[in-house]
Amino acid sequence: MTTGASDMDEPVGTVVSDVDERVAVAWDTLRGIADPEIPAISIVELGLIRFVKARHGGIEVGLSPTYVGCPATEVIRRAVKDALQDAGVGDAQVTHVLSPAWSSDWITEAGRRKLHAYGIVPPEHVSNLRDILRADRPVACPRCHSVDTENLSEFGSTPCKALHRCRACLEPFEYFKCI
Repeated sequence: MTTGASDMDEPVGTVVSDVDERVAVAWDTLRGIADPEIPAISIVELGLIRFVKARHGGIEVGLSPTYVGCPATEVIRRAVKDALQDAGVGDAQVTHVLSPAWSSDWITEAGRRKLHAYGIVPPEHVSNLRDILRADRPVACPRCHSVDTENLSEFGSTPCKALHRCRACLEPFEYFKCI
């Protein structure tokens, strides 16, 4: 009987080598990272990841925070670096992309459905400035769908959400702001 690694053993420190495969593995890995403030949605579904590029044996990821002062940005950056390192795609560099600024229009349709199922009303798509200025329209309750709602606070549990209450079912809920 011989000692040593068999064909069934996983090599230690495996690194994905093909460039296209590294990028694909990176995207798959990023899809699995939940937003720390809204764990029902991934950072990809939230539209925070702007690009993934193979660079010098590693990966560069473009990250756009929902707004410049978002307190979760550093937590997300660290989660991205750690997850990509664990995925074996090489050294991960996270580049903050501030231009163009993140827009709530970047939230995917799957992300919007997940926000709603989580009890957060997703933002409407904003096609122009007039849509933003019509923010006085009622927001439908995610539970009973009544539009008899009121805005309690411009800020909810995070600055990117507003706190509302449904007058029909009396439940509070958050609305993800159009940005």
